[in-house]
Amino acid sequence: MCNFNKQNEETKKRLHLLMQECATKAGSVNSLLALIEAIREKKPNALIDSSCKVESKGLRLSWNKIIFKDKFDVLEEVVRLRDGSDGIGRNILDIKSEKKMKKTLTMLKTLAPVEFKIVAKDGQNAEGFELKIFETLQEGSATINPLFAALFFCSAEFTKKALKYEIA
Repeated sequence: MCNFNKQNEETKKRLHLLMQECATKAGSVNSLLALIEAIREKKPNALIDSSCKVESKGLRLSWNKIIFKDKFDVLEEVVRLRDGSDGIGRNILDIKSEKKMKKTLTMLKTLAPVEFKIVAKDGQNAEGFELKIFETLQEGSATINPLFAALFFCSAEFTKKALKYEIA
């Protein structure tokens, strides 16, 4: 999912519009990219940090629930396996292995209520926004929010390419 060049044209357009909107709400492209860099600096991954927050120069990202390593590992596997052109919008419950399906369902139930809030720090001009891990969550179907994947799993290059993409 995190290879922008492998996405189809429709997905590239969607990603471009989504990233443009987020950059506007974050105050600027640079503010959004600085937040992504701050997320990358947290080791081993910002999502499993017990403080449930990341701060960049102008933005503060926080979430309402600690994510434990076992659930993070399943989530990471789901996001990383969706690396083709069908990565965005692909049903993550389309799994043949019963064991993997059980782990994925448990992760879904645990992480579905997690909400992320991005707000401006004092003196910064940004509207801020909220997001969830899953874009759609219905009986037998779930998709990863592309913005969530871009923030926590994809490189800053992915976001830059999405922002620079020109819609024909």
